[in-house]
Amino acid sequence: MLAYMRQWRDLRAHLSRRVGSRDLAEEALQETWLRLAGMGQAPVGVRDCHAFLLRIAGNIAIDLLRRERRHAARQISDEAVLRGIADATPSPEAYALHRDELRVLVHALAELEQRPRAALLLSRCDGLTHAEIGARLKVSDSMVAKYLVQALRHCRDRLRALD
Repeated sequence: MLAYMRQWRDLRAHLSRRVGSRDLAEEALQETWLRLAGMGQAPVGVRDCHAFLLRIAGNIAIDLLRRERRHAARQISDEAVLRGIADATPSPEAYALHRDELRVLVHALAELEQRPRAALLLSRCDGLTHAEIGARLKVSDSMVAKYLVQALRHCRDRLRALD
């Protein structure tokens, strides 16, 4: 016990460096004190009391650090809790706005000529490439690009008019 009292500051500094936390080092020192008090006397055969204390305190500190890490791993962040309980359905205002946008988009598509509309739907809904669209519509790739530009501009302009 006397060796512990003499080496307390050195032990705390060593443990602080080892576990990266002064609070955790202090807790390990308290646990070390309790363990030493439970032993009464140093075990027979201990030649270096300083090394003996370092070993006990270090082992306790590592155990505490592992326990703290396990505890932290089981904790759920506030953001995760909020994401878990957040309602993903749109608000009534957002629902109405999206419904209006969809209505305008449907009207804009209906206003388009047949080939630009087909090119846009084949591209966006079916995921076809320009070459595949060109083969279906029997036009060149550059004509497909022109159809897409025409259709997208028309839809964009109609949606902007909504705002």
